[in-house]
Amino acid sequence: MRPCSHRSSNVSIVEGKTKTDVIWGDFCNIFKFSVKDNEFLPVVACSFASRNPHARIMQLLPLSPLRREKNLLGRLCHSRKLNVNKDVNFEELARCTSLFSLVFFEKRKMSQTPPPNGGNKAPEAMDVDEIDEEILRMSTDDLKSRTHLLDNEIRIMRSEVQRINHSATTLKERIKENTERIKVNKTLPYLVSNVVELLDLEDNLEEEGANIDLDAQKTKCAVIKTSTRATYFLPVVGLVDPDELKPGDLVGVNKDSYLILEKLPAEYDSRVKAMEVDERPTEQYSDIGGCDKQIQELIEAVVLPMTHKDRFVNLGIHPPKGVLMYGPPGTGKTMMARAVAAQTKSTFLKLAGPQLVQMFIGDGAKLVRDAFALAKEKAPAIIFIDELDAIGTKRFDSEKAGDREVQRTMLELLNQLDGFQPNDEIKVIAATNRIDVLDPALLRSGRLDRKIELPHPNEDARARIMQIHSRKMNVNKDVNFEELARCTDDFNGAQCKAVCVEAGMIALRRDATEILHEDFMDAILEVQAKKKASLNYYA
Repeated sequence: MRPCSHRSSNVSIVEGKTKTDVIWGDFCNIFKFSVKDNEFLPVVACSFASRNPHARIMQLLPLSPLRREKNLLGRLCHSRKLNVNKDVNFEELARCTSLFSLVFFEKRKMSQTPPPNGGNKAPEAMDVDEIDEEILRMSTDDLKSRTHLLDNEIRIMRSEVQRINHSATTLKERIKENTERIKVNKTLPYLVSNVVELLDLEDNLEEEGANIDLDAQKTKCAVIKTSTRATYFLPVVGLVDPDELKPGDLVGVNKDSYLILEKLPAEYDSRVKAMEVDERPTEQYSDIGGCDKQIQELIEAVVLPMTHKDRFVNLGIHPPKGVLMYGPPGTGKTMMARAVAAQTKSTFLKLAGPQLVQMFIGDGAKLVRDAFALAKEKAPAIIFIDELDAIGTKRFDSEKAGDREVQRTMLELLNQLDGFQPNDEIKVIAATNRIDVLDPALLRSGRLDRKIELPHPNEDARARIMQIHSRKMNVNKDVNFEELARCTDDFNGAQCKAVCVEAGMIALRRDATEILHEDFMDAILEVQAKKKASLNYYA
């Protein structure tokens, strides 16, 4: 056995290192010491492991024949994930290790959290993935041949990546070029056109292989008519998907190539657009006095099917399509429609019967058709037709062109109410004071299902109406609305409102700060005088 000085000097070579990186000098120094004294190698290794807190002895391996030492060392270094410097010569190591064993070290895996007892607990070793056993059993020639095949595959993959990158660059340039071309073609202004027809042509591909034109496979063609009354056939539709188009759509085309560049919004008559109520009315149901039953019927027929549609689906019933409110003038028919418009979040279209009577043939029917088309686009929607008797009178034989035009307008209204394509998202509210002259086709079930009568208000209703219209006035507390209601016999709701307004004007004439009961009585006499004067005038 050699003296200890050799051992301690050799130990000092490796024990001073605090890293586990294995370099060429570590192998040479350990091997030089081991050649001189083979039996001290385990001692050196144990001393190195005990003094270095970052390393430990992994394995004492018996040596294999010299022809496999290089592969063995390389596999062991890779299997233990040692950070081996590139200058390490495994062939020379194989020659040096033909008579003794080799020691490998591995860095300990330090724990990030302290031990539970607060003491110094030794860190555990890192888990290492082992190399596949099949590779370990392969010979050197097999490994070389496999490495050669892998190198060839890597070379082929690199060439494929280069080809794909080149193709991607070419496609990016083509996309940029096409984007610039589309930008030039989409320069405003467009030529406005209508789609007349969409055609499905059979595939007619004369090219073969790589010469096939992809645009030729688009068999959807279109026929358009421009605003100049010219008709064109387009074998390629353009930038718009053909499945999104249908006959009658308004499109914008290029003024030179006539390719469809954009689908335009639907065109409606300007008079129909003016019928839409943009500002919501401020009327509430509480502003209508004496019509509680009628309000409940209107809510059930119009409002509930829009706000609680699931309740009708659960019961398996179809809600009414329309409501007809009829009664004497001034009973609150229009006001109830305005209250419905204020309470619902749906689109509200207000049509007047005289507006639908036009001079030109078919113009009134077009207004009705456009109104329902606009309501369908903005569904859910409510269409209110006031003074329905202007176009809904009974049909009769007449030789006058005006009467026939009114009848055509009414027929279009009948078709929209209950035609071939009904729409449950559109509700119709009609109002008239001459239900006796309406055509029976309008009154039948399926069109205007619910008929709501609004008669003259009774005494309690008249008192309630005057209280509603005078609640913002400075009224004396001695005003007796029940007595005023008894004095306003045969007054409708509008006349009761006129009494309140006239009482305020009378108080204003005498510079009063509040309205007295006598002012209301004088107002009733004045409204009655106007009522009798109007009756005598029509008599």
